[in-house]
Amino acid sequence: MSFESDVRRGLGTKPYRLPPHWFYDELGSRLFDAICLLPWYRITRAERRLLHRAARAMTQATPRPAFVAELGPGNGEKLTLFLEDLGGAPPILLVDISHEALAASAARLAKAGFGRVAAVRGTYEAGLARIARERPRRGSALVLFLGSNVGNFEPPRAARFLRDVRSALEPGDGLLLGADLVKPEKDLLLAYDDPLGVTAAFNRNVLARMNRELGADVDLTSFAHRAVWNAGEGRMEMSLVSRLAQTVRIPGARLDVRFRKGESIFTEASYKYVSADLRVRVEAAGFAARRHFEDRAAGYALTLFTAVNRPR
Repeated sequence: MSFESDVRRGLGTKPYRLPPHWFYDELGSRLFDAICLLPWYRITRAERRLLHRAARAMTQATPRPAFVAELGPGNGEKLTLFLEDLGGAPPILLVDISHEALAASAARLAKAGFGRVAAVRGTYEAGLARIARERPRRGSALVLFLGSNVGNFEPPRAARFLRDVRSALEPGDGLLLGADLVKPEKDLLLAYDDPLGVTAAFNRNVLARMNRELGADVDLTSFAHRAVWNAGEGRMEMSLVSRLAQTVRIPGARLDVRFRKGESIFTEASYKYVSADLRVRVEAAGFAARRHFEDRAAGYALTLFTAVNRPR
């Protein structure tokens, strides 16, 4: 898997689409950090509050985990805050496709005094294989999958992913899962098409990355950012829409792409959940829900699951 091959595959046939994980080069990661500060993107602040509650509940109810892994840690801020509340300094494993995210997370954790940090640069599947090998023989492991990351999977892919997580764990291990919930359409549109244009810049950055890394000749102003709520599918959809008929040359992918005016590149689907429905899906993968923390105003939830039976 590489940026070049995904560009060639995604733009080589219609309808055009690009995987959302390629948003996150150094610039894209910084733009996403900026999105998280926007007043219209409320889930990051809500998640911090819920992580504090979850950590406090875990220290009161169960022994601290002997091993912690986060899939897609971003800049490491949330994991650092969680571990500070949790107490102790277990071995930590970070899994991300972005080198920049892994470096930022590891540096933040080290600065906070968490020295036993390892990293896997690659897919979640590669990280889960490492977790299965390295989880301690004594004590429990805890996997964190935060933000709205689970919403980036199509439902069948989400089900497979949850089964893969369960297969990497032993009974009694934990999964702390974050989920963005269904909320009023106006709130979703403000979060994905903010008035300052930060999300639009984040979306267009995948085109800028094609210019930087693949020698493409994309005029960024010739593509408009579009975000829509698809109520039938229960998801927010982002795309880049060509403002004119044009041909984009991408030498690094050995590709010339013709666009009609109004033709788009689908860049992200972000599914929104109802808490009860998500719980059923996760429990079908071999987990049991133990604690649930929800910010109804922000439309965001954290749920602590424990691995029990093998997936059905």
